[in-house]
Amino acid sequence: MQKHQVKLLWATSNLFANPRYMLGASTSSDAKVAAYAGSQVKKCMEIAKKLGAENMVFWGGREGYNSLVNTDVKQELDHMAAFFRMVVVYKQKIGFEGQLLIEPKPKEPTRHQYDYDAQTVMSFLSQYELGQHFKLNIEPNHTTLAGHCYEHDVVMASIFGKLGSIDANTGSPDLGWDTDQFPMDIKSAASIMKIIIEQGGLAPGGLNFDAKVRRDSTDLRDLFIGHVAAMDTFARGLKIAAKMVEDGLLKQAVEARYSSWAVGLGAKMAAGEATLEDCEKLIHEEGHPTPESANQEHFEAIVNNYM
Repeated sequence: MQKHQVKLLWATSNLFANPRYMLGASTSSDAKVAAYAGSQVKKCMEIAKKLGAENMVFWGGREGYNSLVNTDVKQELDHMAAFFRMVVVYKQKIGFEGQLLIEPKPKEPTRHQYDYDAQTVMSFLSQYELGQHFKLNIEPNHTTLAGHCYEHDVVMASIFGKLGSIDANTGSPDLGWDTDQFPMDIKSAASIMKIIIEQGGLAPGGLNFDAKVRRDSTDLRDLFIGHVAAMDTFARGLKIAAKMVEDGLLKQAVEARYSSWAVGLGAKMAAGEATLEDCEKLIHEEGHPTPESANQEHFEAIVNNYM
């Protein structure tokens, strides 16, 4: 790797494919299965350290349930938290410096996964006091599978300081399952890169193409074109995003929408200094608020002008 100047973005343990993980890894009803998963993660982390991995990703493909009738959800979540605590302890013990990442996905192969989306994972980390040790690896294909728009989870993770890395792919929302397609939509790429710029970068994370050519793309060249075109898509998206941020037109328009929160009672409420009595007093003095347009079409037109 040193000879060819190649770095390992992240390492991960496959805790879902083997039949032993049919009922979960850390959330399995069989403690011995969880122990096996622990030994597997231990070895993976040791290899990750040796290879200089920048991150280590945990995707709980089997951490969830197919039926609530036979599942103790609270116990399984407690077990998953205990498992992650062991991961943190061993990371510190061996001096692995990579960032720990959890990758959300709502379902498939399980009916419901505990790491459903970004907000669910962040809630879990907060509940079990693991937030300081983990960030999120967001795969937009999983985001749309959860019923959100392409960039939703990237936004949610970023605003709470939890965006660690991105599996750069896309899917077909009309199908309802994970298709792992190469990202070719420039507007979607620009929206992602704008968020990355605004949060000051993504290091030590990055863009990983968790993508495959389509089954009917059978030429060898299709594999090369898929990777090259996807890189070009995000490169163009980065240029567009940089121009949008530099111009500041969209930011100014958004700030104008929320300008009432910067003055008067709005500023007091935002600062946590207002009371319900203050709210009542304002309404008595100024009357009912007048609904304001969100001007969605105007904002979308601004974005389109950069494409």
